[in-house]
Amino acid sequence: MTGTSDVVLIHGAWHGAGHFAALAKELTAMGHRVLALDLAGHGSRARFPVSYLARDVEALRTEVSPLADLTLDDVARDVVATLRRLPAPPVVAAHSMGGAVATRVAEIAPELVAGLVYVAGFVPTLLGSSGAYLDLPEAKTALGGGLYLGDPAAVGAVRIDPRSTDPAYQAELHAAYFSDLDRPDFLALAASLTPDQPMSFLTTATGATAGRWGTVPRTYLRTTLDRALPVELQDVMIRHADELAPATAFTQVTVEAGHAVFAGVPAEVADVIHHAEARPEWRRAARG
Repeated sequence: MTGTSDVVLIHGAWHGAGHFAALAKELTAMGHRVLALDLAGHGSRARFPVSYLARDVEALRTEVSPLADLTLDDVARDVVATLRRLPAPPVVAAHSMGGAVATRVAEIAPELVAGLVYVAGFVPTLLGSSGAYLDLPEAKTALGGGLYLGDPAAVGAVRIDPRSTDPAYQAELHAAYFSDLDRPDFLALAASLTPDQPMSFLTTATGATAGRWGTVPRTYLRTTLDRALPVELQDVMIRHADELAPATAFTQVTVEAGHAVFAGVPAEVADVIHHAEARPEWRRAARG
């Protein structure tokens, strides 16, 4: 079936809409209208710590984030406002921490979402918040712990330093989040990351219920080589989501790729979204 629906892309922590350029190109070639969003505080809407721009790394460890007061509901409702302007409910595809946003969006306004595609994404349901899932044993093999600067509770954000010139720091960022990419491609994407991810994305429960979020058809793209969100943790979230809302249990697709699957193998990700959109129940939802 030829996809013609709108697809809205929601990025993960520290990312922006521009990181979806390769995926958007593939989806557009398949006939979809694609809207990649910059979430509030990210991408072209970024707000930077003064010390980050001044390259004062010591001050960066303690400066309060300009995103410290940004809540998960603020961001989700901003997305909902965009969805209300579209002519028909789109497929919403979310990567990584963007999955928490997408989950909250579908809980607030399930009628505005034809279907959900989680691309190695967080699906916080039975345990409430994304942070609760990161406390599980299945998360302990994740890389990236050496990237964080300062006390997240004190600065109000999970902070990294994408502009670091320390070879060891760059190597960990590459290995944890961009293992699918060669060094030049990694550096190109890393240069446009923002340093702060609001703590609320981790600490706030999505409030997902079977009667609202659980009514939206959903697909999960599992990434078996993921070193940021281990596939074992992905499987826990899939299982919990299906326990909460078994009537719309996940359709699962597995890809041998790392966390930046949207940039490493964009054609494969586009194919998953395209074929998910072709499912009859999604087309019924899109037509209303």
